[in-house]
Amino acid sequence: MMTKEQQIARFKTGFPWMKIVAPATPERGIEVLSAEQAEAAVEYYRKAEVAGKAKFVPASGAASRMFKDLFAGLETPNEKSDKFAAQIKGFAFYDATVFPEGASAHEILEAALLDSVAETGAAGLAYGSKPKGVLKFHRYADGEVRTAFAEHLVEAQDYMRNADGSVNLVVTISPEHRPLFEAALADIKESYEARYGVKYNVEFVYQDKDTDTYAVDPQNNIFLKEDGTELRRPAGHGALIYNLNAVKCELVSIKNIDNVSNERMLPVTALWKQVLMGKALELRDTIFAYIDELDRTSGNTIHLCEMPMLVPGYNNTLYENYADSEECQMLCNDIEEFLREKLCVTIPQCETNKERVAVLREKLNRPIRVCGMVRNQGEPGGGPFIIEEKDGSTGLQILESVQINPDDPAAMAALKSATHFNPVDLVCCLLDSKGEHFNLLDYVDEDAGFISSKSYQGRELKALELPGLWNGAMSKWNTLFVEVPLDTFNPVKTVLDLLRPAHQ
Repeated sequence: MMTKEQQIARFKTGFPWMKIVAPATPERGIEVLSAEQAEAAVEYYRKAEVAGKAKFVPASGAASRMFKDLFAGLETPNEKSDKFAAQIKGFAFYDATVFPEGASAHEILEAALLDSVAETGAAGLAYGSKPKGVLKFHRYADGEVRTAFAEHLVEAQDYMRNADGSVNLVVTISPEHRPLFEAALADIKESYEARYGVKYNVEFVYQDKDTDTYAVDPQNNIFLKEDGTELRRPAGHGALIYNLNAVKCELVSIKNIDNVSNERMLPVTALWKQVLMGKALELRDTIFAYIDELDRTSGNTIHLCEMPMLVPGYNNTLYENYADSEECQMLCNDIEEFLREKLCVTIPQCETNKERVAVLREKLNRPIRVCGMVRNQGEPGGGPFIIEEKDGSTGLQILESVQINPDDPAAMAALKSATHFNPVDLVCCLLDSKGEHFNLLDYVDEDAGFISSKSYQGRELKALELPGLWNGAMSKWNTLFVEVPLDTFNPVKTVLDLLRPAHQ
């Protein structure tokens, strides 16, 4: 984590632009699977051995942005606030006692957003200040109403069940929201466990306050609050890499709290999540096999990643002889081709065979992520690209628009020609070939952070965000992009999204 002085320096110097080689597309960088290939991936997932599975759900923050247009409608009615009031009965949280017949549009907005209605004094839902996870998203024919959090529990029992019948969820929340989430879990845990025949292990975790970053004014001076104290702010979802690092399961699925749909969509959702897990495990096993082959020589195991340090006690002559052998060089050729064709990874020119072996092993020995990508339909979010790394190698990364130089014609052309975007649908493998947990903090690109413009009590400020969880925080991971159907992506960014077919 950067010191205070380092953060102030970042505000002054900014972050470097990412060097884009090309957008990742089906021609190069994104795998588009046939029905047979998807089925084979699912079968691979079902047969593979896994040291525990968990679902990781970012769910911090209130739903205030989800209701931005409605808050504006409290002051001046607008098209979206009028639509909300007119179609209030179409939402799962509709309750005739909260939204009585004859209520005005303004009263409906107050009842939804605030804790009371000014005109009548009736209790409101206060949805404008609650987290998305505990909001009622879906209503079913039998009368059951589910929150977004409840839908994640339903999803998890389908495709993240462990062999012992347990289902592990790690949900990142804000401390002030814990009572709401605990109450939401208590309402359904016992009945869902009986219905689905599982045991839920749900862990609520917070962003570490030590990851909060300093804010500055437009002149890059530390931002002081009215009482004279320095303002620190949550550093964005990149801070969650610390929480992910604490998850000890091998296979982890990551999906945002608002990306759920009606249970009738679960078959396609679960199918493609299993496809991603199968591809991740297949990639894991291929990489582990290459590492084992690199480490094998004449019946001896040599940890090549340590060899450049010439660790005392190793037979360095034996190592160098093996590195120069035809067998090793043929293996290195195979690995280079695999990295290039499968992961778009190229390596810089190496001076010696010994260096080449060490570089290739380092490229292999990384956490793994397989990311679902959907066809670009104009939704907000980052996208998949092939970029050039600091060492001259290339690799696959998810970039946000703020990481792309708007004054670079080639970069903007790559952005314009991108075919897919990132729905945040990831599967991660967190153990190395020896069964040890990677220290994920070692694989963060500290140069991939963000500076954004914010305000505090009406005063402008500049905020520093850590490298995003699926952006710079996973920059040095082995990455595979796989196209998934648009039907698997049903986020609720505004409340009116709940009127879409996937949520009805």
